[in-house]
Amino acid sequence: MTTRCGYVALLGRPNAGKSTLLNQAVGAKVSIVTPKAQTTRFRVSGIVMRGESQIVLIDTPGLFAPKRRLDRAMVAAAWDSVAGADLACMLVDAFRAKPDDLVEPLEALARTGRKRWLILNKIDLLAREKLLPLAETLAKMGSFAEVFMVSALKRDGIDRLLDAMAAAMPEGPHLYPTDELTDQTDRMLAAELVREQIFMQLREEIPYGASVETESFKDMADGSARIEVTVYVARVAHKKIMLGEGGAQIKSIGSKARGQLERLLDRRVHLFLNVKDRPGWDEESARLRALGLEG
Repeated sequence: MTTRCGYVALLGRPNAGKSTLLNQAVGAKVSIVTPKAQTTRFRVSGIVMRGESQIVLIDTPGLFAPKRRLDRAMVAAAWDSVAGADLACMLVDAFRAKPDDLVEPLEALARTGRKRWLILNKIDLLAREKLLPLAETLAKMGSFAEVFMVSALKRDGIDRLLDAMAAAMPEGPHLYPTDELTDQTDRMLAAELVREQIFMQLREEIPYGASVETESFKDMADGSARIEVTVYVARVAHKKIMLGEGGAQIKSIGSKARGQLERLLDRRVHLFLNVKDRPGWDEESARLRALGLEG
C-alpha cells in the first residue's frame, strides 16, 4: 500500500483549542492545556497514524499582538511552522469568534499560498443557526479549500477531520516510527508539565513571567527517573510567591507535575524543583533559544 506523510500546522488565536485538538488527535497528552491564553510558547508536534498515512500535527503559539521579545518570537514560530507545512489549518473558537478580529491572520495566511483549511472549534457552544453563517463568512474571508466543524474537547468531528488530513498528505515514507506520539523529548515534557502547573496554580501575572528548564534527567538503576528542573521568574518578588509559605506552593506544583509525568512516562519519577529570579529573561536571546525559539 502507498504510504503518505506530511506536516499540518495548527494556527489560531490564543485559546482557540489547538492544544486540546492535538492531544485528542494523538490520544495522549503531548501539549499542555490551561484555561489561560498564550500557554503554548513553542511548536509542539504530535504524530498520528491514520491507516498508511502519518500526520505530523504542529501545535503553534497563539496569534496575538506581540509586545515583548518573547511574544515576537512566539508569533514568528507560529508563522514559521506554516512555511514547512503541507497543510495549514486555522482553528477558530466558534463561540467567541468575531470575523473583524480575524481579518489580519486570515489575510496573512492567504498570503503564504499554502493549502489551507478552516476548523471551527467548540461548535457545541453555538446554535446551528449562528454556526453556518459564521462558517460561510470565514470561509470566504480566508479562501479556505475545506471547512470542518468540531468540538475538540468532546472529540466530536475529530475522526472525520483526521481522515481528511490523512487523505491530503503527500505520498512518501513515514518520518517517525509508527508508535511514536511526539517529537518532544522527556526533558521537554518534564519542563512543560511543571509550567502547566504554574499556570494552573498561580495567579495571573506570575505564569507569564516564568520560564522552566530541565537541567538534569537521569535514568536510575531501579528504572525510575531523577529530574531536576529550574523555574526562572522575571521579578524578585515572584520567587517568594512561587515558593509559598514554607515551600508549600512549589511542593504542590512539583507534586502535581510529578504525577502527570509518572503517568506519561510509565515509571517512577523523582522531581526536584529550584526557583531562581532572573529579571528580563523574556528579552534574552539565550533564554529564548532554550525555549526552542529564535530571538
